[in-house]
Amino acid sequence: QVQPVESGGGLAQAGGSLRLSCVASGRTFSVLTMAWFRQAPGKEREFVAGIAWTDGSTYYADSVKGRFTISRDNAKNTVYLQMNSLKPEDTAVYYCAADPRLRGLVLTRATGYENWGQGTQVTVSS
Repeated sequence: QVQPVESGGGLAQAGGSLRLSCVASGRTFSVLTMAWFRQAPGKEREFVAGIAWTDGSTYYADSVKGRFTISRDNAKNTVYLQMNSLKPEDTAVYYCAADPRLRGLVLTRATGYENWGQGTQVTVSS
């Protein structure tokens, strides 16, 4: 069983930056596919970014490409999401997802991940 725990959310102004962190315990972190999703009120949970454990390949939703960066530190069992040039439409609860079964694949559908954090709120004011 993997337990992701997010931190780093908060309030930012449009154009500002935030960095989210997710520590995943309970399983060898280096073999976990890690991803960030977000869910705004009244909307479905959507893929934001993911990183494979095999070669560190990264994947992004078009809406965040060029602004957000996902990275991982296997020594710290931590994945990060650096969010720059924030926009009000980035406001959402951000969730960290982890899965040891994907063998290097990064899935963009939420149902592909079996382990989730509790979420951290990100609010961007205009």
